[in-house]
Amino acid sequence: MNVCVYTLGCRLNQCESEAIADSFSQEGFTIVGEREQADLYIVNTCTVTSKAEQKARRMIRKFASSAPTLATGCYAQVNEEELKTLSDQVIVVPLEKKAHLLKLAKHLKASLVAGFDLKSGCLSFSDGTASVFDYDAASFSYHSRAYLKVQDGCDNECSYCRVHIARGKAVSLESATVVERALALEAAGFSEIMLTGVNLTMYDHTREGLGGLLEKLLASLGGGIRLRLSSLEPDHIDDRLLKALADPRMQPHFHIPVQSASNKVLARVNRHYDIEGLSTILDRLREAKDDPFIAGDVITGLPGEGEEEFEATFRYFQDQKFAQMHVFPFSPRPDTPLFKAKDRVAESVRDERAKRLRDLSDELFRAYVKRQSGKETEVVLQNRKGGAWYGLTGNYLEVKLLNAPLFAREGLLVQGHFAPYDEKGGKPLVLCHA
Repeated sequence: MNVCVYTLGCRLNQCESEAIADSFSQEGFTIVGEREQADLYIVNTCTVTSKAEQKARRMIRKFASSAPTLATGCYAQVNEEELKTLSDQVIVVPLEKKAHLLKLAKHLKASLVAGFDLKSGCLSFSDGTASVFDYDAASFSYHSRAYLKVQDGCDNECSYCRVHIARGKAVSLESATVVERALALEAAGFSEIMLTGVNLTMYDHTREGLGGLLEKLLASLGGGIRLRLSSLEPDHIDDRLLKALADPRMQPHFHIPVQSASNKVLARVNRHYDIEGLSTILDRLREAKDDPFIAGDVITGLPGEGEEEFEATFRYFQDQKFAQMHVFPFSPRPDTPLFKAKDRVAESVRDERAKRLRDLSDELFRAYVKRQSGKETEVVLQNRKGGAWYGLTGNYLEVKLLNAPLFAREGLLVQGHFAPYDEKGGKPLVLCHA
């Protein structure tokens, strides 16, 4: 029986989806992609933007036209009733019950033997014992790298953000359990582990922090495994964390939600840092790693963003030579302080600013890739297409390998160096060492 787990949103959602898929796989279900016919669909939704919600509704309707569809995630938490109206094939699982899905496969297996259909089996399922840290996948159906959830929730209350409403207060998985799970992933043969959370730098932030966790992981894991971090909020990047990042097993890839390079706008939307402090952090990241891939989130058209504030943001990303930018036009979210803000930017202006930043991002990305020519790199193999292997470098570049080894397999780490970059040739090329 085929099951498809479709994911929208952040890497934490991807991590949780992989664990749900793994739970079905262990019970004998076949995990398939979105383009294959499934007998059951699970849609893990996002509520960061209205566009993410629109896509969730579209995909739920599409899937529900052919099979029972479970809708879960942040959007399902804050708009349960709305999703229920999409189809009588839709079953909404609020975020607070999302972890219960990890035990659904075992229940469905028994239900099907008893003669129930899939929808009836889903509706009859009830389990009251679940934790946000029960997501502990042993295998990954949609990624060649391992994901490890160590944190959930957020204590910040950024005025545009709906996620902290859906996810709740910050909580952290005990460091001993994190190390235990990481060692299990290493023993299973994974070459890279990505640590994820809603606000990863808020991990255990009143005690040892994320830096303390990394120290324990690095002391426990072998030298042949890579560690990567998901988004890092600037306000909890401290000396201990920066020192841990210098370890060669920590990958030179950092994703920073900058949002705006105007202190006026940052204060207006209740961000907890200023640009001067962020610049110091960027300098320290570059001290820890040689020319790391630094990506940044930016929101255009935030309330209070005039032409001067936007130009300051544009120049900041340009001067700081970010490798890439993820640009989001401001999307007013219900139940947030900025939902009815009076100083909103006109949508046409907002969208034009977004286009300028996306064009800048393309320019910065090309410049970053060109700088890699001739440099040594390490690639984790991800997939094979048309006889060629593709993979991900430590600095988060998706590359094509010119001469992958005969023993190549998904998840294998190989050494090589970057070939000169040809913009017309598509992905950057890596020549493997013999």
